[in-house]
Amino acid sequence: MSEHPLPEPHLGSLAQRLNWLRAGVLGANDGIVSTAGLVVGVAAAGSSAAVVFTAGFAGLAAGAVSMAVGEYVSVSTQRDTERALLDKERVELRDEPDAELQELIGLYESKGLTTDTATRVAEELTEHDAFAAHVEAELGIDPDELTNPWLAAGSSAVSFTVGALIPLVAILVPPVHLRIPIAVVAVVVALAATGTISALLGGARPGRAVLRVVTGGVLAMAVTYAIGQLWGS
Repeated sequence: MSEHPLPEPHLGSLAQRLNWLRAGVLGANDGIVSTAGLVVGVAAAGSSAAVVFTAGFAGLAAGAVSMAVGEYVSVSTQRDTERALLDKERVELRDEPDAELQELIGLYESKGLTTDTATRVAEELTEHDAFAAHVEAELGIDPDELTNPWLAAGSSAVSFTVGALIPLVAILVPPVHLRIPIAVVAVVVALAATGTISALLGGARPGRAVLRVVTGGVLAMAVTYAIGQLWGS
């Protein structure tokens, strides 16, 4: 048995990984619902498999690109903000070290430490790494783990694509007279799975989350099915 236990995972890193996983599940959910609504509507109009495939694949591609671009822009903005805050903190530590120390002491006092303890902790952390101590306590940012816009964009595109493939495959493989019922069942099962995973990641009960996502997906398919029926008529 090793004398040195393995280090526990960093809480910040764990929370960030859970957030990415939750975002991936939600991206897959978007892919399922949007593509399901599209292909069910086109199929309800009596279109051939080739037309359904073309519409579904086009919707998949457009949705994946849209998700990737939107996530890239959003995360890039967040990263720029984080970098600006870090630069501002560096300047303040360089120009006003005493005021920054008092600010750090005040932050620890607000967390419940006595003045003496807060002062000792702030002074020791400042001596060890003033910048890391201040950005953690004031900003809640880890300078070594800033958000990556390219990773966010790629993750969103992949999760959306995986979700979108479920209704697309489910409506193309079965015979024509069964394609819509089978696609609906596949979508309901997939949405129930994403709702369950999302709830468990958030520490909530799955029941309500599953009901919400399944209801939304079924409603989307019902609306597009009605449109397809009218268009086909």
